[in-house]
Amino acid sequence: MPVPELLDLKKERIKILHLTWFAFFLTFFTWFNMAPLATTIVKTTPWLTMDHLKALAILNVALTIPARIIIGMLLDKYGPRLVFSGLLVSMAIPTFAFAFGNTWTQLLISRLVLSTIGAGFVIGIRMVAEWFPPKMVGRAEGFYAGWGNFGSAAAAIIIPYIALDFFGGDNGWRYAIAFTGVINLIYGVIYFFTVKDTPEGKTYQKPKKVGAMEVSSWWDMVQLILWTFPLFGALGLLTWRLKNLGFISIATMNTIYLILVLLFIYQVYKILQVNVPILKKGVPEDDKYNFRNVGVLNATYFANFGAELAVVSMLPTFFQQTYNLSPTLAGLLASSFAFVNLFARPLGGLLSDKLKNRRLVMLIYMFGIGVGFVLMGLINSGWPVVLAVIITILTSMFVQGAEGATFAIIPLIKKRITGQVAGMAGAYGNVGAVVYLTIFTMVSAKQFFYILAFGAFISFVLAFLFLEEPKGSFADEYELSSVDKDAESNSPKVQFNKELVNEQ
Repeated sequence: MPVPELLDLKKERIKILHLTWFAFFLTFFTWFNMAPLATTIVKTTPWLTMDHLKALAILNVALTIPARIIIGMLLDKYGPRLVFSGLLVSMAIPTFAFAFGNTWTQLLISRLVLSTIGAGFVIGIRMVAEWFPPKMVGRAEGFYAGWGNFGSAAAAIIIPYIALDFFGGDNGWRYAIAFTGVINLIYGVIYFFTVKDTPEGKTYQKPKKVGAMEVSSWWDMVQLILWTFPLFGALGLLTWRLKNLGFISIATMNTIYLILVLLFIYQVYKILQVNVPILKKGVPEDDKYNFRNVGVLNATYFANFGAELAVVSMLPTFFQQTYNLSPTLAGLLASSFAFVNLFARPLGGLLSDKLKNRRLVMLIYMFGIGVGFVLMGLINSGWPVVLAVIITILTSMFVQGAEGATFAIIPLIKKRITGQVAGMAGAYGNVGAVVYLTIFTMVSAKQFFYILAFGAFISFVLAFLFLEEPKGSFADEYELSSVDKDAESNSPKVQFNKELVNEQ
């Protein structure tokens, strides 16, 4: 996609792309509105401690995992326009509740609910796929995700200024956080009235049933159940961390464990309820897809996005301790890892489009991540700082390029369940972050980088053995199965057009 086209707002799909990446940008801007103000919040709120902030940081990602699954289902059923607008508007409520909370319970509950805003990323994946053809979907998705993901970096830069310089005073942090809620509220309404789910004349393809992802074989259904379990396991791990911090009792922890087991059983029931009738009836050959591709992409996103979130959390401290730097300088050097996301992720999508082999691009990126983290594990105080930063940037290029390559494939697996596939893979990115950050509390930074490298190499092997090149990867239109075509011909829009033709 040439740069001039990205600026040509006369093209409706370009306008949709920009409106959508900004919606995603706002979700991350709001999601990470607390981190830059952590010390300020503690200083100006006598009844809060840094341990409280650690607990809030855990709660800030707790519901993102199930939310991405649920949002994926709602997205496939109701369309991105309604779901994205609804998410932005509704998440203003917990944002305001957190900003003006005066008790620990208020902060805890509002932050837990607000963690669902991290699911916004999934929505735009389907919206962009509706407006861009397969041959361009990699670069479009990469641009959407790269610029949208920059919302977290923007929060770190802008929110402290709003809190400390614009508002000031002990309540400055409250007004700054509330400000993010106001923007969400306003833009949610704007988004609803300025976008459409599909280009004119195209029908929004929906799954036969919602509640669980459709599969094409009995073995695929078993795989779906197996891949569902770690999503609940990660929530159990977060619960364990909260207990270790002293914020919940053993009894509460065990109660949450029981709830998670019951929810997993319920989700298995929904998987069976959706898929057993479909499989008994028989899936048409041209409507089948291979679920193992979804599993591989879950693994790659675990290893790349999970690593990104984990590294961003620990890298400032790593540079500070390795080179005895000031916190400000260490933070500046560490920010290089996140900043390259603006162009690294779009580049991953672009290469996936241009090299005409999405599987090969995925393999190159995952192997590069492994090599990069091995090199970062070798960094010590004897290395020049410049060389350490260069290695960090190059590793980040592979990490975030792999994210772009992952979501260049996801819309091509099965169009009508793109939201659910994106939701599951996106959730695995958060599972990766939870697992990696938990491991980080038990090992040194050097060992941690080697563990990240090991995860990347495992994902590389899985992709090498099981990932298939999607059909129609570089076509002008998405391939529709006989089931999709039947649904499209029976859609109200098509029926209305037929009636008009008959009347004429």
